[in-house]
Amino acid sequence: MRQNIVGIIPAAGLGSRLGQIPFSKELYPIGFKADGSSKVVSEYLLEMMREAGAEQVYFILRNGKWDIPGYFGDGSNYNLAFAYLLMNRPYGTPFSVDQAYSFVKDKTIAFGFPDIIVEPANVFTQLLEKQQETGATIVLGLFEVAHPHKWDMVNADDAGNVKTILPKPENSNLTQAWCIAVWTPAFTAFMHQYLQQIEEQFIVGELKELSMGAVIQAAIDNGMIVQSVCFSGDSCLDVGTPEDLRKAIKRLT
Repeated sequence: MRQNIVGIIPAAGLGSRLGQIPFSKELYPIGFKADGSSKVVSEYLLEMMREAGAEQVYFILRNGKWDIPGYFGDGSNYNLAFAYLLMNRPYGTPFSVDQAYSFVKDKTIAFGFPDIIVEPANVFTQLLEKQQETGATIVLGLFEVAHPHKWDMVNADDAGNVKTILPKPENSNLTQAWCIAVWTPAFTAFMHQYLQQIEEQFIVGELKELSMGAVIQAAIDNGMIVQSVCFSGDSCLDVGTPEDLRKAIKRLT
């Protein structure tokens, strides 16, 4: 059965790790398109979503980041339909993603971070194939990283079953982190309900920010099947950090 795939891109971040730049970090130019024009970092993610069969993409924005819709427009240049939603709960990426709930609750979601460049180009296709093969609620794309304290680290067995996720651990022997995912409507519904349950803790100041990895761990704790596909080698660059930005410019320009 053909899946109805929708992309979600959280683009509400401040980009503070790069210092002052005169545009949203999602529009940082890195590399070139086939026609010789410049390519911005988030276009790599859009191309991968399109290749996997997505027809519509939702960007979740922070108020003031109007250069993103100004640059991308309606998506027709990418053979996609773009929609833009405003973040209204500043408690972390899951709350931003949940802004799209009423629009995507019956869709298969392809999710990625717009300032992270991964390879190969068919990563989402591989995740969707694994989801169809295993019936998992969520499938994560895992990549080898050098600095665990900057990532959601993942403990998975040889069959790809994800056991635990450790968001930005101080110390860890784990070597793989997740940064892209696909999931079914079951996780979209779970996350929506879970965030409603814990939102009061943020309002009263008991919690500061929630990561996507923490919500996926909650789904695991509630019995949801989370699978993974491992992509070996140095194929994941977080260009929201100066170190990886330099690597990406050198590699792709």
